[in-house]
Amino acid sequence: MMIDRMLFNIPAENHTVKEIEELLNQHREVKFVSLVGLDIGGHDTDEKIPVKLFIKDMAKFLEQGVQTDGSSVMLPKIAELNNAKVDIIPDLSVNWYVDYNFAHITEDTKLPVGTLRIPSFLIHNDNTEVGSRVILRNAISAFKRELRELLVGNPYIYEYLGISSVDEIEEIELTAATELEFWVKTPDDKADREQLTTSQTLKEQYWKRTIGPVRTALEKTLMILDCYGFKVEMGHKEVGGIKAKLGTSGQYDHVMEQLEIDWEYSSALQAADNESQVKYIVKDIFRANGLDVTFMAKPMEGVAGSGEHTHMGVSAKLKNGKTINLFAPKKMEEDFLNPIGFGALMGILKNYEVMNPFIASSNDALNRLKPGFEAPVCIVTSIGHSAKIPSRNRTVLVGLVRDIKNPLSTRFELRSPNPKCDTYLVLACSYLAMLDGISAALTAKKTPQELEASLSKNAGEEDFYLEKDRAYRSEKDVFDEYTEEERERLFGKAPVTVWENLRAFHNDPNKLKVLLNKEEVINQITLESYEEATLAAWATELHNRIIPNTMALVRECQKLHADHDCTDFDKLNWKIIQELRTYLGQDEIIRKSLLTRIKLALDGENYEEASALQIEMQAKVQELMDTYIEYKKNLL
Repeated sequence: MMIDRMLFNIPAENHTVKEIEELLNQHREVKFVSLVGLDIGGHDTDEKIPVKLFIKDMAKFLEQGVQTDGSSVMLPKIAELNNAKVDIIPDLSVNWYVDYNFAHITEDTKLPVGTLRIPSFLIHNDNTEVGSRVILRNAISAFKRELRELLVGNPYIYEYLGISSVDEIEEIELTAATELEFWVKTPDDKADREQLTTSQTLKEQYWKRTIGPVRTALEKTLMILDCYGFKVEMGHKEVGGIKAKLGTSGQYDHVMEQLEIDWEYSSALQAADNESQVKYIVKDIFRANGLDVTFMAKPMEGVAGSGEHTHMGVSAKLKNGKTINLFAPKKMEEDFLNPIGFGALMGILKNYEVMNPFIASSNDALNRLKPGFEAPVCIVTSIGHSAKIPSRNRTVLVGLVRDIKNPLSTRFELRSPNPKCDTYLVLACSYLAMLDGISAALTAKKTPQELEASLSKNAGEEDFYLEKDRAYRSEKDVFDEYTEEERERLFGKAPVTVWENLRAFHNDPNKLKVLLNKEEVINQITLESYEEATLAAWATELHNRIIPNTMALVRECQKLHADHDCTDFDKLNWKIIQELRTYLGQDEIIRKSLLTRIKLALDGENYEEASALQIEMQAKVQELMDTYIEYKKNLL
């Protein structure tokens, strides 16, 4: 078989010049090598180095990498045009993967052309490592070092871990996994929102059998992913989508479905690298089968968006060969977590406001985080109704995943990320926040029972770590059991725009210190670089994409009735529609439209005003669409 002759990965333990050269010479289908650096905006580099040149100068490439400049990567305030030297240096500590172009079969091998993609670090001016991979690597290093110091300084914790000394620990390991959701459709097909909403409400697609090109593409993808060694656990339909139709040509058309693929966890840095490669494979295989793929968080308004639930755990490998979970309690049926686990969870909850700009960093991300679509809308956790009966509450921000029979599976599931997130930064800020909570819990010598009481406190109650006026735990459905006002009072008000989200960096200096106190992870200039890049992306997309698309939507809402052939209800609806269209998109001499006012605010860098107007625009557009749908339905 063709696949049996192809090279899919080069594991970390085989990264010697001799072994790499032998593998590349054996697999002549690998024609190029690409060093994959990641900037602060989550964009990766891809340069095609002919494999013969790479083999010839391999030692030099592995040590010195390749050079680019500041205009090629997003590192504002760091790599400027007058200070732009950036080197891309290979990371020898993780697996490397071969990216295949299945549409390009060469004569000499009869195999697809492959590019060996090597995850790499970016170095500015020969001495400063920058970018998302660097941040995650350094966060992992800081977490391991400081957790070990906390264990040494607080020996009471050994009782809960089943060890007598920190000297028994050989290595602390951070593990992670992501669940990849995405939409697929046949090209040029447009969504019928009403059909999609109805199908979602009836759960007609969730976990159902795939058919036609979707089934073929999904099966091929899962098989290819296993060739890479990702150890796929499952692929299935998600809640969104409608049933595909068999056309007169015998081919399925009008495909519009939501899928999910899950694979095995790995170390934190490797997990982020794996996810990046998985997304490339998914796109390539589905497109080769005539299907468009989108990893957008909210590709269609009014229908379920795509999340990327991120699972995080911490374990310790002991010198005797045993592995213990550093979150799991000593007795699984009596406690939910041990003090380290409770502290980690409380750290995420207390500091989430400064984590959120790294997670919901785009208009698309925030569009998904709205009530009613199984996406989190407030900072709250659920750990289960009792320690004996683990439960999963799908309405909270972060949940506890546990199996009484398998303590090693104890971990946290952060539900706010989406497939467009920079997973390196999501994991980095999460582990930094966890570390803050662990430090507080262990320094205070808290027991699991005391920490559960803290986590379960009511708003208004004092606590040694969590904020007085907030609640942090609910085992209820937070969408149905609380009003919007109650949610905001108990769990905090969620940001609606990217500008509002970025304000968290300025509104709470104490929480920001949780990130900035680890200078080797995120320093002030790195934070400013990220903020500027994110702000620029928000303003540019709002000005040049969202506003024109909204204007096109306004123009599509055309009058469909004749005045002599309609009801008074139709006339009333059209009057409301026309007023909304004018308010949104039509300028007058003495009054500018809402869309024009947003553009003017952005042009003048008045981001506070632009943010407020964007919120108003979203409400007006929703009102316009709802009224127009009602208007069309009533016409004969």
